[in-house]
Amino acid sequence: MRIEDIRFISGPNLYLHRPVMVMRLYLEEYTGKESKDFPGLNDRLLHLLPGLRDHHCAKGEPGGFVERLHEGTYIGHVIEHVAIELSQQIGIGVNRGKTQFVEEGVYDIIVECQNEAGMECLLRTAFELVQSLLDGQPYSLQPRIEQARRSAMRTALGPSTRSIVDAAAARGIPFYRLNDKSLVQLGTGRFLKRIQATITEQTSCISTDIASDKELTKQLLDLAAIPVPHGGVASTEEEAVALWRELNTALVIKPLDGNQGKGVSINLLCEDEVRAAFRIAKEHSHRVVVEEYIDGRHYRLLVVGGQVAAASERVPAHVVGDGRSTIAQLIAAANQDPARGDGHAKSLSKIKVDEVALAYLARVGRTLDDLPHAGEMVLLRDSANLSTGGTAVDVTGRLHLSIAEVAVRTARIVGLDVCGIDLVCPDIAQPFDERSSAIIEVNAAPGIRMHQSPSVGDSRNVGEAILDMLYPPGAKTRIPILSITGTNGKTTTTRMIGHVLQTTGQTVGMTSTDGIYIDGRCVAKGDTTGPRSARAILSDPGVDVAVLETARGGIVRAGLGFEYADIGIITNIQPDHLGQDGIDSVEDLISIKSLIAERVRPGGTVILNADDPHLSALPKLMKERHRKGRKYVFFSLQSNSLHLRRHLSEGGTGYYYEGGWIYEAVGDSARPMMRADEIPVTMLGAAHFHVANAMAAMAACRAFGMHPAKIAAALSGFRSDLHNPGRVNLYQIGRGYVLVDYGHNPHSFQAVCEMAGRLPNRRVTGVIGVPGDRNNEIVSASGRVAATGFHRLFVKEDVDLRGRARGEVAKLLKTAIVEVSPDKECRVIHNECDALEAALKELQEGELIVVFYEKLPPILEVLKRHDAVSVSHMALPKTHANV
Repeated sequence: MRIEDIRFISGPNLYLHRPVMVMRLYLEEYTGKESKDFPGLNDRLLHLLPGLRDHHCAKGEPGGFVERLHEGTYIGHVIEHVAIELSQQIGIGVNRGKTQFVEEGVYDIIVECQNEAGMECLLRTAFELVQSLLDGQPYSLQPRIEQARRSAMRTALGPSTRSIVDAAAARGIPFYRLNDKSLVQLGTGRFLKRIQATITEQTSCISTDIASDKELTKQLLDLAAIPVPHGGVASTEEEAVALWRELNTALVIKPLDGNQGKGVSINLLCEDEVRAAFRIAKEHSHRVVVEEYIDGRHYRLLVVGGQVAAASERVPAHVVGDGRSTIAQLIAAANQDPARGDGHAKSLSKIKVDEVALAYLARVGRTLDDLPHAGEMVLLRDSANLSTGGTAVDVTGRLHLSIAEVAVRTARIVGLDVCGIDLVCPDIAQPFDERSSAIIEVNAAPGIRMHQSPSVGDSRNVGEAILDMLYPPGAKTRIPILSITGTNGKTTTTRMIGHVLQTTGQTVGMTSTDGIYIDGRCVAKGDTTGPRSARAILSDPGVDVAVLETARGGIVRAGLGFEYADIGIITNIQPDHLGQDGIDSVEDLISIKSLIAERVRPGGTVILNADDPHLSALPKLMKERHRKGRKYVFFSLQSNSLHLRRHLSEGGTGYYYEGGWIYEAVGDSARPMMRADEIPVTMLGAAHFHVANAMAAMAACRAFGMHPAKIAAALSGFRSDLHNPGRVNLYQIGRGYVLVDYGHNPHSFQAVCEMAGRLPNRRVTGVIGVPGDRNNEIVSASGRVAATGFHRLFVKEDVDLRGRARGEVAKLLKTAIVEVSPDKECRVIHNECDALEAALKELQEGELIVVFYEKLPPILEVLKRHDAVSVSHMALPKTHANV
């Protein structure tokens, strides 16, 4: 038994509409064996993980999985449930999973995933544990659980970032994690904003630098008549002592550019304390702040967008005696509190016993071995930072208006949009008194867990306050997304939509099979129809609208690159890619491609081909599954389409082709949009499949809100050579023609053959090939279609054989051709450029050669050598093409 790979899918996918981890498992020697076949396995497993007894499994109630264990279930299913149970133990608990058959002895184990690093570690642990139990070997589980816990904690979002992300999720604002730390994108395209903890895109870099320099902050606040402690900066121990003598008061010593209370010593009264505190602070910064100690209560005020969002009183780290335990024992017991964690992972931090704490205890005449009285509160330091174990009491409701005004003004002086202000004063509920109060520190990127999870008092949702500052209620947060999928026609439809939307003056981001385009310019070449390319568009703040070709492969392997689309289009579903990625039937393809329709937002539009029987029942199925308010629009090449007419009779919207015109219909009323022969790519209307693509594009642009006249004007300028390279591109060579297309399955061959039949050709020659990863039936079906659609044929093969032997695909094609048309001229020339050259040598007047290419540039080079000229259509009367 072995693990082939583990992959994380972050977006909606075929398994769940939320993130999952997928582990491919090869059972090898355990193929066909079940849990009941291994004596003692179930008992040992349940002894180790008694929580498995509560798993529902398919039965839908606790005990369901145990019942399956005893009846006998396959090993992959056991590993799935072990991983889910382990996730509960490290705090990333998930409840959903499935084990899916791939082929004999191969399974995909899919589990819901809240933390990528932690879940991957648990899947491997589950595999190792079950393997050990099967082998009758001991397994040390606890160290692996701790490793997974550490991985999860190390890569989890911090509490500040998490609170903002949670607020975004509650408002339906999309978010994408950009690294394994706390950098997160909120929104999409022109509306995106990035955060990192409480640093936002609106946070000034200069202001952050000011806040990180404590002395400069004090100077600016003092200049603005805001009270701050008197003091200075020391680089040496002697300078610190000199400042103490000059100030002649109790001191605070802290690093100039420190944070989280590191190296801070408070209420220093003698030279020895000053020297010791300086040495501690010096470990954290080359320069050290020496300032007067302000006696009073310590508060943290959070200012967000010019308003006080929360206020907390901070209490230094402390323990309360029980009359039996030493201070050290009380600290150890306090750190066992589940609410306390390392760093900022939990609502409270563990109490730190460092040089500052030891120095403070020594100053007050105590040691860690002291035994406090029952109920006695023992402070462990003067500073009240949560990061050193302090606690917080919410006092937002007691905040006096005058103190709030000082805090807001302080944030404005420093220039921070999110600002943590440390204030010392007698009582936050009393008017601000500058004689007994001071701003002792200003913090950029302030931690907010003390407000979200105070030790005492009400929780304040300051994450939501930060989000509301970035996106005031009602503000736009995402750009429109149009997602296009289907077996054939999706690239042309995508390009048409992108071309039309560009005429609105908006910046269009588009993904397609030949690259990523921003505002009509290719920024990345290649097949960019997967989720990574979609995110490239959605992460560009210059983009106003996203038009995303979304292919099968990306959906299967990595899910979608977006949460919801506004408009989803499925052009058609035909047998193709069968035998790949676990796809065995057209029904599997429907399941994959219907994900686009399922992820159209409530209120959005789903556009479907009424002429495709696989799509006609989709709206009913979707309503049964999800019952979300979506609008369905159909298009058809047949004005009398039964399904379309039924849809219109119910008040729906549709598009159809009749008498050379494309019509838009709503209910009983219809109006002409434009003549099909006015769209150059339709070859004067002869390319019916492009007429269908144009209707899908029109439907999408109308759903987007465009005026029919503007859509028609834009489509009348959509040319194959300029806007749709590699799709029905026509070239003239002498008095003959070459048509270049990317067809690679029976349906596309049939469509092109039917188009050729509407053209005035003396002879139609096909240069055909099928990718090697199509199954034998698709290859043979392609050959049979070609045999009836072309006068003569040249069979070629792709350079990339995709696992086939040289000549295997060509043999299948030729065999199918000969079976249908034994007298048909058919030659096999493996190299596609050589095959095209052979066809061109015998090019007759008025002949049309159709070449279905693997790589476009080499074919274009051949045509260039023959002085080919790009043309929009063959010379024929318009009426002929529309018959």
